[in-house]
This record gives sequence, C-alpha cells and structure tokens, in this order.
Amino acid sequence: MSTVIHAEPIAGGQIPETLTSGDVQTFHARCADDPTLHNQVERILHSEELHGSLVLRRLLIYLAEKSICGEADELKEFTVAVDGLGRPSSYDPRHNSAVRIQVGRLRQKLADYYQNEGKDDPVVIELPKGRFKLKYEMRNATSPVPNSESNLPEVETDIHSYENVRRAMFNRFRLPIAIVAGILLALAVGAMSNWLKPSPANATSATYTSTWNADMEDLWHPYIATRRPMIVAIEDPLFVELDGKKGVYYRDKTLNSWQDIESSPTVGALRSALKNREMAPSRYYTPFGEVDASFLLAKMLGSRVQNLTVVKTSDFSMRELAENNVVFVGIEDMYFTEEMHAAPIKASLEQVNGGIRNLNPEPGEPEMFVDQYTTAPTENGTVYALVTHLPGPLGGNDVESFTSNRSAGYLAAVRAFTDPESARTLAGELKRAAGGNIPRYYQVLLKVNFAAEVPTEITYVLARELKYPVTH
Repeated sequence: MSTVIHAEPIAGGQIPETLTSGDVQTFHARCADDPTLHNQVERILHSEELHGSLVLRRLLIYLAEKSICGEADELKEFTVAVDGLGRPSSYDPRHNSAVRIQVGRLRQKLADYYQNEGKDDPVVIELPKGRFKLKYEMRNATSPVPNSESNLPEVETDIHSYENVRRAMFNRFRLPIAIVAGILLALAVGAMSNWLKPSPANATSATYTSTWNADMEDLWHPYIATRRPMIVAIEDPLFVELDGKKGVYYRDKTLNSWQDIESSPTVGALRSALKNREMAPSRYYTPFGEVDASFLLAKMLGSRVQNLTVVKTSDFSMRELAENNVVFVGIEDMYFTEEMHAAPIKASLEQVNGGIRNLNPEPGEPEMFVDQYTTAPTENGTVYALVTHLPGPLGGNDVESFTSNRSAGYLAAVRAFTDPESARTLAGELKRAAGGNIPRYYQVLLKVNFAAEVPTEITYVLARELKYPVTH
C-alpha cells in the first residue's frame, strides 16, 4: 500500500470554492453567538497568513464550529477528512496523512499569525497538538505571544459566520527572470528578514525555525553541514522573438537550442506569415512553478546556508556544478541532462518525454511510469516527479534535482521535501529503502495529481539508493 502525501485540494477536488450561506445559517442555528470570538476568527480568515489557502480556512471554520458546539472532543481523523476536508468516504487514516498534514499546517499558521499580524490582537486562538478542539484566551497587555508549542487553558469557544471565505487560486503567469532572481537573492541574503512580510526580526526567525524538524535535518544535511556555497538553478525556457518592436514571442517545448530553432519548419512558417526576416533568442521569462519552488527552497534554507544564489540554467556552467552544492528545479531532459550525466553515479530512474523510465525495474515494477494529463485549457491529470540526489562531477559536492514533465510535478516534489510532515514520510521511506539510514545518494519517485496546474495529491511510489559502481 502506497504512502500518500497530500497537498492542498482545490476546486475540482473535494473542497468547494466557497462556503454557502446555508453553511453559515446551519452554524447560527446550532450555536450561540459570541461577537468577540466571531470577529477574531474573521480577522484570521482574512489575514495574509491564510490568504492563499482555501483548505486551511475551510479547516479552521470546521474545527471552530465543532469546538463551539461541544463536538470537537469526539472528532476522529476520518470524520475531519470527510466532513472537514471533503475527502472521499474511502479515506483510510492508516495510509493517508492528509488530515495530519493540514492540521499541522493550520497549527503553524495560527502561530505564525500571532507572531506577526496578530501580535496585538486581544484574543489568542490555538490548536493544541494531538487535538481537534480549538482553545482561546483573552490576552492582556503583558501576555506573551504564543507559539505552536504553547498550552492555553481550554475554554468553550463560539466562532462562526464565515460567508466571505473564498478560494485563492494560483494564477498561471510568467515573471521576468531578473525580477525572480532579485526576489530570491534578497530573500536568501536577508535570511528571511522582514522585507517580505513586515514583522519584528526576532519573530520572523522564530516563525520559520519552528517548522524545521529532525527529518528535514536528515534530508538536507549535506547542504547545511558545510561551508560550500549553494546554487538554486531554475530553467529559463528559450523563446523566439519574432518582432522586437511588437513583442511577438514563440515557444516550442521541443526546441531548446538556437540551432534547432533556426532549422525548424514551424518557425520558418511563422516568420513568413509575419513577413519578418529577423528573429532573436529570448530567455526573459520563467514559469511560475519554478518561481514558487525556488521561493520555498530559499525560505527554508536561506537562514541555514551561508551563501545561497539563484542562477538561470542557460547561464549555469559545468565549473559551477563541480564547485558548488546545487539544487535544480525544472524539466531535466530539456535543461539538465548533460549535467546529470556528468555525475560519477548513474541513476536508476530517468525522466523522459512522457514519464519516468525505470532503468532497473524490480519484480512487479513497470519499465515506464507514464504521465497522463490534458493540456490547455484544462491542465489536469497525473504526472510523475523525480527527486535525484547525486554527487557532483568530481564527487566532492552534492547535486539534487526536482524534475517532472509538468511544473505541478516538480513543485509538488519541492513542497514534499520542504514540509515537515511530508519530510517525515519521505525520510522513513528512504530509511527503509536503505536498511535503516537515509542513503547518501538516492532517488525518490512521486506521483502527483493536479488540476489547473496546481498539485492536489502527492503519492510516494518508490525510493532507490544510489551507489558508486564497484571497481575491481
């Protein structure tokens, strides 16, 4: 039975886009009104901390209602999954960690909120570990700001009226690579300073340090236990600028060198149709998936790696690969194949067009893990993501790649490796694959369901320990 790691569901999954007025009316009919707590929960629901997460706002509403009505103590993980997160009735808590992951995220978001936006709020709401019942207390002027480990006195709460909660969708767009690099470099150099979200420096540090656990330490130890500089390399796709004055660009995912573009019949036909004899290469844009993934990496490692930089793959050299620790995010067979083949250890799994090829299948394993998805306008389906940790060309540094044929795939893989709950699952599977300890070099295969290019479910498939070839 596979271990399942869940990302946030979106519309098209099991979570509705909005809460209906019926939900609110039912809540009012069953529970008494407390304006103080009602206003506090409304404040949290509309905060920047929960702005981008429909699933966490929905979960907060559900647990608040159950807490107020005296039903939270009887809640079971299955009930929260089906009624609170909209999971199907086939949900099995023994093999599915969606509830634990989302409850853990909500607990941390509440702690983050009170470290920053809510540091002066009169009411403090907390979700204790191991419980589904919310706690709250009135805070006087001298009360300390709680963190995710604090224990507040348990009091029956009255929290409701959430008709304005709406879904925050990921917008698929392109950003100039110079802007992306500037943002991530500022984040890394500032070590998560208050440039991104105004807040006291000590509060910011405490917020992100608290998400680090022993499993993440194990997974990222090669990068944080050294003074070697680290590079995050993100793909910058090659576009053809067909008319510089009008800003006409063309992108073909099969054309990733200027030689291929110059000999392409399709590009030739476009030039003829536009009556344009001139064209030029452009790498001004990068996909949002790489931006999001790189941000997660910088946020997590910015305060733990002494020298962290971001580079475009087109500017990345073999010398940099040999002298730095490197994390690559993107489509390997388009942008990173030569670099991966330079490693002294050969991989067991290989990303190819259409999925992941299993070079050395074990009994019962397929030779190919096939992607199945639709493209625009739906952008839905299933894709496989591959995480590969290898030594550099000279064997003295570490290279880790997060690759897939869709941005939803490698974004999901980065999320899995930067989320404490998911890291626990991955660390456990890697230890089992290597007989007790996380292997020095490895590959992890993940299956990712996505909708509108947003990952909705991440499933662990298998792990491989990679070793130097035996010499005689």
